[in-house]
Amino acid sequence: MAWTSAVTGAAPERGEMSDSLTLKPISNAAIPRALEKAERYRLLNDPEQAESICLDILAVAPDNQPALVGLILSMTDQFGCHRARGVQRARECVRRLTDAYQRSYYEGLVWEREARARLKQPQGSGFAYDTFRSAMACYERASALSSDDDDDAILRWNACLRTIERANLGHRPHEMEQPLE
Repeated sequence: MAWTSAVTGAAPERGEMSDSLTLKPISNAAIPRALEKAERYRLLNDPEQAESICLDILAVAPDNQPALVGLILSMTDQFGCHRARGVQRARECVRRLTDAYQRSYYEGLVWEREARARLKQPQGSGFAYDTFRSAMACYERASALSSDDDDDAILRWNACLRTIERANLGHRPHEMEQPLE
């Protein structure tokens, strides 16, 4: 039993649970397989598991760019959920990307997914337009940096515009300031 190791000081036998509640590091050799698993969990619509795997990878390889991208995607997959970690945390991860194109593209993706989450909230459509426009500005920067065979930023820009048009979004009216009496 697990409690015997705490009492006797003996290491737990294989199959026994350790009393320690600390995260266990993965090996560097396991990173490629872990990245595949993270992608698989995202495709299975389980971004929380994908996020956990990416965090495990980044714990042993803090600058692993595919893990950072996977973390950004899994975090933004959760926008609008009650358990979402937050936009600011996703933006912090974007800043850690070393490639200028990826920084612009994924910054746009964070803005876009935030905008889509806002559309689902009461009174959120008033803020969604500006958020979509921020995403589109990032996608324009990314498009200027992309290779000739990569139009991903253009595809995202077009998707934002179609959503703006379909939802009939526009600038928020500025509130009129009332004169003090």
